[in-house]
Amino acid sequence: MELNLDLDPILPSSQPESMTEFVNSRGQPATRSTTGGWTSALFIIGVEVAERCAYYGISSNLITYLTGPLSEGTATAAAALNTWSGVATMLPLLGAFIADSWLGRYRTIVFASLLYIMGLGMLTISSIIPSTSNSHCNDSTNQKNCTNASSHKALFFFSLYLVAFAQGGHKPCVQAFGADQFDQSDPRERISKNSFFNWWYFGICASGGVAVVTMSYVQDNIGWGLGFGIPCGIMILALLLFLLGTRTYRYFVLEEENPFIRVGRSFVALARSWKSKGFCVRGPVDVNSLSDEDNADASVEAKGLLRLFPIWATCLIYGVLFAQSSTFFTKQASTLDRKISGNVEVPPAALQVFISVAIICFIPIYDKLLVPFTRKFTQIPSGITMLQRIGTGMALSLLAVVVAALVEIKRLKTAKEYGLVDKPKVPVPMSLWWMVPQYLLFGMADVFTIVGMQEFFYDQVPDALRSLGLAFYLSVLGVGSFISSFLISVIDKISSAKGKSWFSNNLNQAHLDYFYWFLAGLSAFELFSFYIFRKYMCIGKGFGSMQMCNM
Repeated sequence: MELNLDLDPILPSSQPESMTEFVNSRGQPATRSTTGGWTSALFIIGVEVAERCAYYGISSNLITYLTGPLSEGTATAAAALNTWSGVATMLPLLGAFIADSWLGRYRTIVFASLLYIMGLGMLTISSIIPSTSNSHCNDSTNQKNCTNASSHKALFFFSLYLVAFAQGGHKPCVQAFGADQFDQSDPRERISKNSFFNWWYFGICASGGVAVVTMSYVQDNIGWGLGFGIPCGIMILALLLFLLGTRTYRYFVLEEENPFIRVGRSFVALARSWKSKGFCVRGPVDVNSLSDEDNADASVEAKGLLRLFPIWATCLIYGVLFAQSSTFFTKQASTLDRKISGNVEVPPAALQVFISVAIICFIPIYDKLLVPFTRKFTQIPSGITMLQRIGTGMALSLLAVVVAALVEIKRLKTAKEYGLVDKPKVPVPMSLWWMVPQYLLFGMADVFTIVGMQEFFYDQVPDALRSLGLAFYLSVLGVGSFISSFLISVIDKISSAKGKSWFSNNLNQAHLDYFYWFLAGLSAFELFSFYIFRKYMCIGKGFGSMQMCNM
């Protein structure tokens, strides 16, 4: 479907009041005046704001919990968190499959929310139960009041993965359900949908920033039970808020035929058409070269989904870099002088709030200034193409990891100058403000790449597979976390065998700077590959409104 680039966003809608592809809460055809739009979208954004507050309230400081109460090593804890994060961002593929095939997005969100609450409740219980890994349990007189350390860890990780499983159903469906409240065929609502993705990310980052600061302080200074219990209560409120907006929503009508079965059949037909034409799979295939007869067999869905893979693959290193802010950045910050205003000490995980600050400050600038300005020259409603937006964020993330490497070199040099190489518990006399630039750059990169991927993968899949499209974007972060975990494990073994691990528990003897330079090299390769794929594979037109090869 081609977008009319000359549409005036202030023109009234010329579309009929009733919509056949959507129904209201009573199963009747939805009307534009009584369902959907920003009223419904704000309910859904509010739900996601609460859910992200709960999620970041537990995830942002897990590295401290694992290396503290659970007594894990730095490398082991980082690898475990990257694996969990990877699973949490891969499971949306399963959640999207269930939603788009059987349950629908609304019911999947409700069931996932209930599972979410259960997982957070169990996580709270696991943090309250004392473990033999805690110092007060080492005394033989207290052994009867303490659980076995392995059982305690098992309960903790089971609860944590239950949260990941629940997020798998919640995350892709809520955002797709929110975008469904705007009709792509309506000129005014189409413009609103472009803004929706920006303000969606603004909301979740604002809540995430608040959660990181408040929950890390509670967890470090009051207790982990309360630090995990508050997110559980927030998730209960999120479910209640979502149910409150039930009558205002537009509901996408599920197709009688399972869309995944239909797409699978079209892939088979497409493969047969390639074989019959003698196509070779050794290089890029121009699926647009198929004849009309071939197109009758190989559906638009199969060809469109194939077009997404090169972009998906070239975004994976961004997912690797994305994983560092909640792991090594936090451990890096824990070694610095974090006191401000006298004796007030900033929790190391709280520095992640600067990512949210950058996003919160830059999204209004992007949406209200940059987009209208560039629209005048490009005649594109979103100002720049989705691929231009993604590529710009990749470049900013490369700059961020270079800055992180330079800051780490400075930190190691300072530790050596003050004789702290063998004193890991003594703060390095270096201000926490040195780390702020790398967080801010990552925040700006997210505005471009994360939001760009959300809109891109939502826009370029069929209507019936919108949840799957957003799951594709989340899987970039998931696979990136798995790659990060794999790299950490391999580098840890190799560097340990050669002398000292890059990820030594004593960070003053480690070499995170080497790791950051390695990631910078991968990021540069990613950016180059992204440009090459975009230029030479010229993906053409997908299901959405954007010409993808005009970057």
